[in-house]
Amino acid sequence: MGSLFRSEEMTLAQLFLQSEAAYACVRELGELGKVQFRDLNPDVSAFQRKFVSEVRRCDEMERKLRYLGNELEKAGIDVRPGGNIEAPDPQDMIDLESKFEVLEGEVKEMNSNKETLKKNLLDLIELQHILGKTQVFFQEAEQYTLISTSYRPGTVAEPGTSEDEAGKGLLESVEEGQAVTAASQTKFTFVTGVIARERLPVFERVLWRACRGNVFLRQAEIEDPLEDPTTGNRVYKVVFILFFQGDQLRTRVRKICEGF
Repeated sequence: MGSLFRSEEMTLAQLFLQSEAAYACVRELGELGKVQFRDLNPDVSAFQRKFVSEVRRCDEMERKLRYLGNELEKAGIDVRPGGNIEAPDPQDMIDLESKFEVLEGEVKEMNSNKETLKKNLLDLIELQHILGKTQVFFQEAEQYTLISTSYRPGTVAEPGTSEDEAGKGLLESVEEGQAVTAASQTKFTFVTGVIARERLPVFERVLWRACRGNVFLRQAEIEDPLEDPTTGNRVYKVVFILFFQGDQLRTRVRKICEGF
């Protein structure tokens, strides 16, 4: 079997080996690369063969090596080829198996810690954007509050301001999410969060249908895309703030937000 040509002369031989020396003999023949083994029991399934446990161990070690190789490739670490490596002894197989298991566990733990740190970093970045974007919303509400206070009945309005213009300013302050109405000191509850930009239209429709239009939504897009810690893809997200009134709406809104 040392040549690629099928026409090379071959000899059919039959070997009788002791079970203790079978591994060493097959290893030496495999190193030569001039022998092809024939399966004399083709009808026997793989689970009924004598050395199925050893084959499973080798397959498991091969899987661990592939996993470690993929992780090295992801990290950009070049692996130098080791050349023609001889088959290890049965005693060395136990040491290799335990070593591969330890290395796989360490790499998996490192990946888990890395993913956790990325998730924490993403949460902090999203919280930073939430504080920055919502601060703009509340600053606008404060400005409308001052304007509506100057137009409220019982106060001195600016010269040349009609009652219709004063009522319009008060209405705009309510529409912009002001937490105090003109008729009564009714307080509004708000919920903030971050959602992917492509899921925002569905989120708005679900809120509208579930809350029957009794929730006021404001949004602001985050300019820079954020990295997904699970997939590593860059995702554009949007900061939103919801204003509503009542405990029932609060429970309903929280469930909807948790679903997205």
